[in-house]
Amino acid sequence: MPYSEMGRRIHALILRNAPELRPTLWYGMPAYRRDGKVICFFRVDRYMTFGHTEDANLVREEGARHNLVPTSWSLTELDEATEAELSAIVRNAAT
Repeated sequence: MPYSEMGRRIHALILRNAPELRPTLWYGMPAYRRDGKVICFFRVDRYMTFGHTEDANLVREEGARHNLVPTSWSLTELDEATEAELSAIVRNAAT
């Protein structure tokens, strides 16, 4: 799937799962704000990357033995399973 189509689908996914977020540009990337703060963004380099910032609701993995919190994910396709996981990530980040 071309990255432009993935971008349109990710945009729709974000607005569907976190309608309170407002689209903006952030460092030239599509991004989504709440109360003036960027919560999440996506970009294309070699792969499509979705990420969220420190202003997102950062949740440490339950039961993790480390203090790492994932803040970005790379993808090459946007299938149903990936859309479902990305939807959950967006909902959590925006709460």
